[in-house]
Amino acid sequence: MPPIQTTKKKSKKNHNFSPGPPGVFIIPASKMSKFTYYVYIMFNKRNGTLYIGVTNDIVRRVQEHKNKIFPDSFTAKYNCDKLGYYKDWEYVNDAIEREKKLKSGSRKKKIALIESINPDWQDLSTFSEFWMQ
Repeated sequence: MPPIQTTKKKSKKNHNFSPGPPGVFIIPASKMSKFTYYVYIMFNKRNGTLYIGVTNDIVRRVQEHKNKIFPDSFTAKYNCDKLGYYKDWEYVNDAIEREKKLKSGSRKKKIALIESINPDWQDLSTFSEFWMQ
């Protein structure tokens, strides 16, 4: 039996995505699915190492950090297994923008942000409210 040949057809759909910087497309809000996105900060001890991330499943992601699912990751290497801060966002672009702003900000501002909602540096994932996300 001869091999089957396939050709890749170009999509004729116009997704109406706006071009951003080279290789980046801006997705209009009307095209985004309705999820909740979270920007969060993990830490290893009070005033210790900080990790900032974004996810659409905060409970799963925190468990991955705590269980060191990715053993070569930054959080596993530095034992960042406590949730110090999180905030939800409706749109992924907003969450990513906030994550980038936090990552580029000063350590002093990151600590102030954690302490604005978590002055005792407790692991927020140990509270029952967290598991109701």
